[in-house]
Amino acid sequence: MPSLQCALCRTRPTDLVFIIDSSRSVRPHEFEQVKVFLSQVIESLDVGPNATRVGVINYASTVKNEFSLKTHWTKASLLQAVRKIKPLSTGTMTGLAIQFAINRAFSDSEGARVRSPEINKVAIIVTDGRPQDGVKDVSARARSLGIELFAIGVGRVDKNTLRQMASEKLDDHVDYVESYSVIEKLATKFQEAFCDLSDLCASGDHDCQQICVSTPGSYTCACKEGFTLNSDGKTCSACNSESAIDLVFLIDGSKSVRPENFELMKKFINQIVDSLDVSDKNARVGLVQYSSSVRQEFPLGRYNNKKDIKAAVKRMSYMEKGTMTGLALRHLTEKSFDPSSGARPGFPKVGIVFTDGRSQDYISDAAKKAKDSGFEMFAVGVGNAVEDELREIASEPVAAHYFYTADFSTINKIAKELPTKICVEEDPCECKAIVNFQKKAEDLIKLISAVIKKLE
Repeated sequence: MPSLQCALCRTRPTDLVFIIDSSRSVRPHEFEQVKVFLSQVIESLDVGPNATRVGVINYASTVKNEFSLKTHWTKASLLQAVRKIKPLSTGTMTGLAIQFAINRAFSDSEGARVRSPEINKVAIIVTDGRPQDGVKDVSARARSLGIELFAIGVGRVDKNTLRQMASEKLDDHVDYVESYSVIEKLATKFQEAFCDLSDLCASGDHDCQQICVSTPGSYTCACKEGFTLNSDGKTCSACNSESAIDLVFLIDGSKSVRPENFELMKKFINQIVDSLDVSDKNARVGLVQYSSSVRQEFPLGRYNNKKDIKAAVKRMSYMEKGTMTGLALRHLTEKSFDPSSGARPGFPKVGIVFTDGRSQDYISDAAKKAKDSGFEMFAVGVGNAVEDELREIASEPVAAHYFYTADFSTINKIAKELPTKICVEEDPCECKAIVNFQKKAEDLIKLISAVIKKLE
């Protein structure tokens, strides 16, 4: 659900547990839609040990603790864990699941924090049928312990049961949808429920790329140190338009991406291009697409302005077929950053790898070679992308160089964040100066050597 304000919304610290019904009445494709809903809510949260902690309880006739509040400290690992959840496909013991949440999920041993006004305790129950046990008393017990209960019913659910479970005010805590196909529309409600909407910056209701500065009833945009605000008043360019990097996109064009998502990927590329100061002397951009083979769309330096680059990206056709990420990484190290392809000696080299699935070939050696060559590597994964592979591709520190989202519709949020990470290990303002100094030093050494030879 792309309208979530999640990326820039500051969510209040919360211990959040999802309690999801996977009884036999929930069909496999419907359970997948529940997981999409969970992922979209998670996307909206500030996840971390001192921010929001998330756990998931899966139930049918029995209860399974999929992961606890202390298991995952990052949004990426949470999203990967949600993707792995499988339905249990038996009965519907909702009361048993709520009791499990009281006894275990919200216990200190499972990562729950001490009850306080600063920490919210929230459980979101998703069910599509009549429970085979009682929920009224156990729900009242949960509420008395300070757990705020939201009840979501789907299809032929018993609506009276939803009201017995939910906290007051019922209008705010009970939701009903006719089918699982529309459950994701509720994600907006929960983003707003967890978000501190005290100002437009906190709500994420703005277009600032880097920093939002609140003003009464409005906001202004600003940039991080080393960046300057562009004329649109929203986006930022590195280092007062003097940033000089060679940047190559390595884009997955495999069959699993699908045409509509490939178009979103092209928008992702152009969103990042908009943040750069593109010119022959400053940022150069290249583009490589891969599937079962590798195709260079255009090399570094072919286009020296944003307009031409964005037009070339829009013209890119979809390859389909397999996912040979290792082959693509070898192409990057051996060809894309070679001077014959427009790369400039002494300039920072940045690679952005975008993939939506597991590689069909070996990536370790090629990923290591890219990093050993001094290339700063970013890994962006969507959907079925494998976290271990993303981490293997990403430069150190890994947490700052890899990104994951469950759905293509939310990659624009990564495109806002990623440019701020590029060339952060050294002051981007110094890149050009270092190259100029190096050239002058080499010229001086040659001059001194010539003088010495004459004296001899």
